[in-house]
Amino acid sequence: MEINLISDTVTRPSKEMLAVMMQAKVGDDVFGDDPTVNELQDKVAVLFGMEAALFFPSGTMANQVAIKLHTQPGDKLYCDKWAHVYNFEGGGAAFNSGVTCSLIDGDRGMFTASQLEKALTPKDNIHFALSSLVCIENTTNKGGGACWDFEELKKIRQVCDKNELAYHLDGARLFNALVVNKETPEQYGVLFDTISICLSKGLGAPVGSLLIGTKKDMDKALRIRKLFGGGMRQAGYLASAAIYALDNNVQRLKEDHTRAKELSDALVLCNVVHRVEPVETNIVIFYLNEGEDELKFIQEMKNNNILLIGMGEGKLRFVTHLDYTKAMHDNCLATIHTLHR
Repeated sequence: MEINLISDTVTRPSKEMLAVMMQAKVGDDVFGDDPTVNELQDKVAVLFGMEAALFFPSGTMANQVAIKLHTQPGDKLYCDKWAHVYNFEGGGAAFNSGVTCSLIDGDRGMFTASQLEKALTPKDNIHFALSSLVCIENTTNKGGGACWDFEELKKIRQVCDKNELAYHLDGARLFNALVVNKETPEQYGVLFDTISICLSKGLGAPVGSLLIGTKKDMDKALRIRKLFGGGMRQAGYLASAAIYALDNNVQRLKEDHTRAKELSDALVLCNVVHRVEPVETNIVIFYLNEGEDELKFIQEMKNNNILLIGMGEGKLRFVTHLDYTKAMHDNCLATIHTLHR
């Protein structure tokens, strides 16, 4: 029995989701004629209390379109040093939009409004790149699934308003944060100019993310999506899976969070492990003791049919998800308990 904890992107559609997909009404979405895609976009826009949404094949594309939407070549965006838009999107901000990233030294992928203010450069000084955009990631991937404090997000919004900066949320795992903190999508819809959400992680859809914002911005985003090659034809089969995921798989994220915490507790007791990051959602990041070989540890886990990855900087990562069953969990905990040297 292989236990794949590399990411929550490894999930596969359930029988129920597949049945819904096969019954989807479809059309050509490039022409705006796919009824199921339109239903999904309207559903998500209403959910977040925003004007419009646009379906994308990936979260990376949704984020990159948002950056392009809010900036011009030569501009500057601000994000945490661990932000996904900077670390894990192939240099897309530079390649696609010609912008530079000003990295803020936050804590577990999260910075404060005060740190942002200190990092800002004056717009009237021609020696500096023009400040245009602030990007937030919630939950933070490299920060171990950490959730931003909503009050701090509101303070950052005030800094953005004061300095005429657009405010984008990379909400790849936003629903994990919503479930943990008992927040609502509408709260975030009021706060941000654009939001990207991913349906193919903990929610279990096979493909798909959405970008949400004003009608004017989504009309512009549609053109940029075309430019990036993101138009899909009978995408309703995928959109129907996303609708099923939103209707059925949000509250069950609590199970992933509980199992992640139990993995963390087991790792804390393992004497080859130096430190485990605090666990809030479904990501467990831990570090081995000095002298322990990371690759050897990963291989040892693989020999026990447990897959995980390294994220660089000594970080090893487990990610729980809906295909990670109780039997798998019990097996994984038992294996961790045998890792004492």
